[in-house]
Amino acid sequence: MKSNPVGWFEIYVQDMPRAKAFYEAVFQGTLSELMNPATDELPGMEMWAFPSSMESYGAPGALVRMTGCPSGGSTLVYFSCEDCAIEAARAASHGGKVFKQKMAIGEYGFIALVEDTEGNMIGLHSMK
Repeated sequence: MKSNPVGWFEIYVQDMPRAKAFYEAVFQGTLSELMNPATDELPGMEMWAFPSSMESYGAPGALVRMTGCPSGGSTLVYFSCEDCAIEAARAASHGGKVFKQKMAIGEYGFIALVEDTEGNMIGLHSMK
């Protein structure tokens, strides 16, 4: 495991305008709209990114509205991997479940979604 394993986070919401206004007001910043990188696999997904810098410490992230994903305690942490398919297979072989097999997200690489043994969903991200 890498020393800073979390590479991205997502906070799932149902009402994007309300959630966006809340986070911008609380943290006194502006969120930026992100293009849906997987329109075929995740139609209608809406994402707004928190301000971030590649030169600063910490993981970037976004608010996400996606059909079928609950909100209210639904925060998804993405762990950085060499090849997310490998970690997804490991999760399945160690009592977890693969929710979404490795899929392309355009120029941003690949993701897979898995449930841990406690029912928590985590994301896996890789560039290959």
